[in-house]
Amino acid sequence: MINVLLVEDHELYRMGLSMLLDKADGINLIAEASDGIEGVRKAREFSPDVILMDIGLPNMDGIEATQRIKDFLPEVKILMFTSRDSEHDVFESFKAGADGYIMKGASPEQTITAIKSVYDGIGWLDSAIAKMVFSNIGVNKRYLNDTTTDLLNKKDKNSYGLTERELDVLSLMVDGLTNPQIADKLVITKATAKAHVHSILQKLCAASRTQATVLAMKEGLV
Repeated sequence: MINVLLVEDHELYRMGLSMLLDKADGINLIAEASDGIEGVRKAREFSPDVILMDIGLPNMDGIEATQRIKDFLPEVKILMFTSRDSEHDVFESFKAGADGYIMKGASPEQTITAIKSVYDGIGWLDSAIAKMVFSNIGVNKRYLNDTTTDLLNKKDKNSYGLTERELDVLSLMVDGLTNPQIADKLVITKATAKAHVHSILQKLCAASRTQATVLAMKEGLV
């Protein structure tokens, strides 16, 4: 069971997230906070496994709260959950110790998967955010924590047993192409493209295309 602390200032949004987490298998919502200061206090009080952290919080923003929490609870996983997609916020979040970054427009399924992924030590980034992070990795690598960068230095870029064709498909997935577009690009049938994507997800142990593309970029597979 993953014990989760929810830190969100918008009451209605917090209520919706609370309902989502209460219904999710394998997740236990142990506490809620409505500002950064309260979030830090409840993190100290409850020692959660994962914190779902908004950035735009009153009294103390989510980035500062993340940094303070990581100082006394370094093992906790913190997933930034926000509508902000600026490069500054993303990298400052990682600099503070965040383990993942998901947008508030994500589906309920993606949100739950993101929580479980960071808990398992797999950094989670929205696909658009991931492209920004890894396109600037040389400039901003100092901002990224071990969870986000530990796979960047792997020498073996294909330790998952992906075929050359699957690597081609994976590259197109990272570029954001759909299955039909991949089929057209590689001159294969849609069924074949779908089968390749399914195989890739299985080999990468990824729950979604987004997770697979993030992992692919972190592993240097593409």
